[in-house]
Amino acid sequence: MGWSLKRLFRPSAQDAAARRLYNATVAQARTVAFYELWSVPDTVTGRFDMISLHGYLIMRRLMAEPSAKAFSEAYCGMIFTDMDRNLREMGVGDLSVGKKVKKLAEGFYGRATAYESAMNDGPEPMTVVLRRNIYGGEDPGDSALSAMSAYVRASADSLARQALADIMEGVVRFESPPGPDGADAELDQSKLDQPKLDQQGGAGG
Repeated sequence: MGWSLKRLFRPSAQDAAARRLYNATVAQARTVAFYELWSVPDTVTGRFDMISLHGYLIMRRLMAEPSAKAFSEAYCGMIFTDMDRNLREMGVGDLSVGKKVKKLAEGFYGRATAYESAMNDGPEPMTVVLRRNIYGGEDPGDSALSAMSAYVRASADSLARQALADIMEGVVRFESPPGPDGADAELDQSKLDQPKLDQQGGAGG
């Protein structure tokens, strides 16, 4: 058949695109402005929360399109594969990884459910959900909560306008976080190291 091991284990075009999209998600979650201007905790938990937020925004866009079902599953798989990889790099043993990934996945879906409810004008406003899930219940100030809430809604609107075909190729444009004067923030991304996912995460929501 002419197969080779390289071809056999080469990722599919869909998986490669899902990986590009996930990498873009992580890059946006690492944007310095969130941590330096809007007081998101620069911790493993804070970074997991920001990846969860941006992962939710991508999943929301994909799930609005029936034709993107398979791709959305591939993208979601990348999220949990990365959780697994990060846990192993943090020294978690093989016997514990599965349970911890399950806990992180529950945290991701719990947060996504809460964000979606707030996006649809549910019983809790977005600022309340963000305070609980991004800031761990601490009060970062009204300006930070308002800016983050506006950013989430603007990002959802922006993603809805972007061509599905582009997103499914891994090409996506997120909104820029607002600066303190309302302008787009531009800070040195090199100040953030590669994020590691927390071993906790909880159910979120």
